[in-house]
Amino acid sequence: MLIDPSKFHRIQRLPPYVFKEVDELKMAARRRGEDIIDMGMGNPDLGTPQHIVDKLLEAAGKAKNHRYSVSRGIIKLRVAMANWYERRYGVQLDPETEICATMGAKEGLAHLSMAVLAPGDVVFVPTPNYPIHAYSVVLSDADLRTIPLGDGGDEFIERLERAVKTIWPRPKMLVLNFPHNPTAKVTDLAFFEKAVAFCRENGIILVHDLAYADICFDGYKAPSIMQIPGAKDIAVEFYSLSKSYNMAGWRVGFCVGNPKLVNALIRIKSYLDYGMFQPIQIASIIALDSPDSVTQEISAIYQARRDKLVSGLAKAGWNIDTPKGTMFAWAKIPEPFDKLGSLGFAKHLLKEARVAVSPGTGFGHDGEGYVRFALVENEHRIGQATAGIREMFRCDVK
Repeated sequence: MLIDPSKFHRIQRLPPYVFKEVDELKMAARRRGEDIIDMGMGNPDLGTPQHIVDKLLEAAGKAKNHRYSVSRGIIKLRVAMANWYERRYGVQLDPETEICATMGAKEGLAHLSMAVLAPGDVVFVPTPNYPIHAYSVVLSDADLRTIPLGDGGDEFIERLERAVKTIWPRPKMLVLNFPHNPTAKVTDLAFFEKAVAFCRENGIILVHDLAYADICFDGYKAPSIMQIPGAKDIAVEFYSLSKSYNMAGWRVGFCVGNPKLVNALIRIKSYLDYGMFQPIQIASIIALDSPDSVTQEISAIYQARRDKLVSGLAKAGWNIDTPKGTMFAWAKIPEPFDKLGSLGFAKHLLKEARVAVSPGTGFGHDGEGYVRFALVENEHRIGQATAGIREMFRCDVK
């Protein structure tokens, strides 16, 4: 055999794609004509606000915008991001040295890891985790060490402090993500103060993914790591327009913070891409300059869906924590189904209730015993989903 995939070093380091099994079963069911309520992937079903789309169409009509752009993002876009941080968090950022636009947060996270990590570097990542947080480390040939997230508060900081004393070589990076995907846990500035202090004391790069900054409920407001004095000395933060403005397919994100880390990302991107299609960047300026009511309306839709899901599951006898942020709900598998495991239970839900969810084991070993619901169906469909689950429980009990 001329080409041997077993020699593809980085591909071989990746585990089997757990979500693939559920996806294949879902597609097979749909080919049979079954109506599957898909609450698996966190793929927003709502459209981008029209004023943003209108700007895209206007900019796309101008030939000058069809040329190569700038890999780190045009200056007006970076200024808009700086203005957003100042309005939202009272944080000042230099658009020239402290902001880089990325093709979504995933691309930025992966390329930052590639830029700053070397083979053997140790990186702490909470478990469970969004896969790119772990596998950007793996694909960079660094050494992934997962730390159980637990309640995401002082308990997690204590685990970090114990781990740093026992692991060699010393960790080079810590990755955090709040509001958290997949567990929907939230945090506060007091936690970030401790995380920044821990990283400063131990000389660790801190990377925070703030993808769900605007999807918050019940009056909760997600903090930024950049609000902590001294954070810029060791930290960068990623923000994305995907969920906040229903722009997932547009692939617009940002890395902000420490100038040396931002510059490392800018430099490696300059070898790999020419940036986003310029009309997308221009329309993204309009998004960032939009009044807060735009993101608040989107968040309110997710909150109503959350309420419908949580109450519907409760009626079925499945009580789960009510999330205060993200577009997800993290649900412990009901006791009678424990033996199935998260993948087996996800398959069972698909077959018997016609509801697709993400098995928790796809988010790391501490995700076992849970499934994740994505709030990407309307309230009516969510009501159908919980009714189907209720009927499945009733039949299984028999």
